[in-house]
Amino acid sequence: MTAPVASPPRGPAGRGTLALYASGSVGMGVWVTVPGLLLLYFLTDVLGVPAFLAGLTLLLPKVVDIVVHPLLGSRSDREARRTGHRRRMMRAGVLLGVSMVAVFSVPPALTGMSAALWVGCWFTVGNLLFAGFQVPYLTTPSDLRVGYHERTRVFMFRMVLLTLGLLGAGVAAPALVSAGGRGDYARMALLLASVMAVSAAVALVGVRRLTDACGFRVPDERAGHAAVADLRVAWRDRDYRALVVSYLFTGTTTHLFLAALPYVTAYVFEDTGLTALFMGLFLAPALFASPLWTAWSRRFGKQRGLLLSQGVFAAGSLALLPGASLDGTAGVAVTAAVVMVMGVAFSGLQLFAFSMVPDAVAAAEAAGSSKAGAYTGVWTATEATGTAIGPYLYSAVLALGGFVASTEAEPAAQSGTALGALLVGFTVLPAVLMAVALGFQRRYTLDPAA
Repeated sequence: MTAPVASPPRGPAGRGTLALYASGSVGMGVWVTVPGLLLLYFLTDVLGVPAFLAGLTLLLPKVVDIVVHPLLGSRSDREARRTGHRRRMMRAGVLLGVSMVAVFSVPPALTGMSAALWVGCWFTVGNLLFAGFQVPYLTTPSDLRVGYHERTRVFMFRMVLLTLGLLGAGVAAPALVSAGGRGDYARMALLLASVMAVSAAVALVGVRRLTDACGFRVPDERAGHAAVADLRVAWRDRDYRALVVSYLFTGTTTHLFLAALPYVTAYVFEDTGLTALFMGLFLAPALFASPLWTAWSRRFGKQRGLLLSQGVFAAGSLALLPGASLDGTAGVAVTAAVVMVMGVAFSGLQLFAFSMVPDAVAAAEAAGSSKAGAYTGVWTATEATGTAIGPYLYSAVLALGGFVASTEAEPAAQSGTALGALLVGFTVLPAVLMAVALGFQRRYTLDPAA
């Protein structure tokens, strides 16, 4: 079989093409947001799973991801070299909604350990399907025959659609389960699963049109032969390594924030309806912030924007502590204002970090290495690890504070120590983690504008 030849560049893609491609991020946003926001709380406060066991239930499936994502990255490179595209693996995304429904449809007879086992198994299946879609989807910008600023433009469109997915799921999901029953969680999952399926199907069309518009860079014969060798190449890249480790701490921080939010609204503000409000305030600013961050990138560079976003998020985490200490409307208002500022920073965290991955790939290619799939596989494995470590760390803080698990039928009262741990885990711990992320990010040197 004759290897496909790289197609020539055809100029910047139109907005319609970019929107079709970016639509895949809507479903990704749903999968990232809903389990990240609600699954830990669902386990501890609806299914009666102890906090530490609930954290392990979310962490262990991600161990599979750490192994699988780089393997899928190398396989994606082989597929691209053989067929001239990466779309076949992406079809797994159409089935992701099945796992979403199963995760939140726990049989009534299951509680505690048995419920944790059910959720953990289906969460593993969902993560595997998500990886099959995510790795080739996120590698696509690295395949395009475009330059530094056009890659940022592609990711700006993706960030806007990702934000729509995050925002829609972040507001709708907690609103749909506000009554707290198992049936409410199952109906919520079924509704959002349909959105995920449509999103993946449209993205398949968008990826094809985007690569047709911008040209497709076929990986060379060195790419995709051995996953371990590909991993070594990616890890030896000093700038890429700094970016990856920084994003590990960044992802851990943001997903800890998501996992902690339902506990803060339920136990500090005593109003679970505030979860939807705060999530809306956190994610809505990204709809206008992404274009502004893109303009910032053109003038000051991605590195400076990412460092600024990390600094603002860390400061905002600490600023949440006074708001949570105030009573009534004043506490809600202060917290809401801080959460909005953190939302602007969150937009920058996502846009800059993800748009810097293709820059690292381009630099590696210039140095004689062409392993876009391997780089993306390492990146998505890192992202998956952060999504697990964040809730796990928060569950560990809850367990150390003596947090008591409960079911929908038998809610448990919490001690002052547990409430204190709940609050420290939401404020001080994220600030420390993001400061570490900022420290690693300062080692990155590839940004020509920095």
